[in-house]
Amino acid sequence: MANIALLIAGGSGNRMGQDIPKQFMHVEGCPIIIHTMRCFQTHPDIDAIAVVCLKGWETVLQAYANQFNIDKLKWIFPGGKSGMESIHNGIYGLKQAGCKDTDLVLIHDSVRPLLGQDIISSNIAICKAYGYAITGIKCREAILESEDGFSTSVSIPRDKLIRTQTPQTFCLGNIINIHEEAKQKGIVDSVASCTLIAEVGGYEMHIVPGSEKNIKITTVEDLEILKALMHTSKDEWLK
Repeated sequence: MANIALLIAGGSGNRMGQDIPKQFMHVEGCPIIIHTMRCFQTHPDIDAIAVVCLKGWETVLQAYANQFNIDKLKWIFPGGKSGMESIHNGIYGLKQAGCKDTDLVLIHDSVRPLLGQDIISSNIAICKAYGYAITGIKCREAILESEDGFSTSVSIPRDKLIRTQTPQTFCLGNIINIHEEAKQKGIVDSVASCTLIAEVGGYEMHIVPGSEKNIKITTVEDLEILKALMHTSKDEWLK
């Protein structure tokens, strides 16, 4: 059984509004995607890294991997038109490359560069124990529901709400079977693996505690937060 990190980097990053895809933007002299890959490169239980890459950026990605000594990068697969399609391309690419159904696949956003080693370890352990592992944190904010984004009269109790993150970890055979079931049910654009499983139905997902530091870089403001987090550490007096 191998543990494979599958990074999803197939998006063009339109919401960032920059000239290059956000996963290839440099922070502290290094592309964001390389910061993310380093999380898995340095983890002793990760055997290989695969990346689903935006079309036209494959050579750039490989060059960066070579420059920053990411020698666990084994496969680069083509990105899709949506996140779900990109994940589909990645898991079926791993299958075609000879990976086993029992291999663990940690599906992770390429723009979550502050992933903790403990979260990776917990994903592997929980997936081995239960078959599925979804990283998430309990919701602390008060939640309102709005149809138009400007007005609301409905609140949603937060006690049972989980904000999901990545990685989301599965046995390769299991996640492929879920995509096959989704195809039969006409589900084509679920926003994440966890939502896809919920929409397919019949599976119980197990939650791995995430971290507020495990942020997804989507906006310029997120970049500012990332830079701040990279230059801070826990005070010694804090328990």
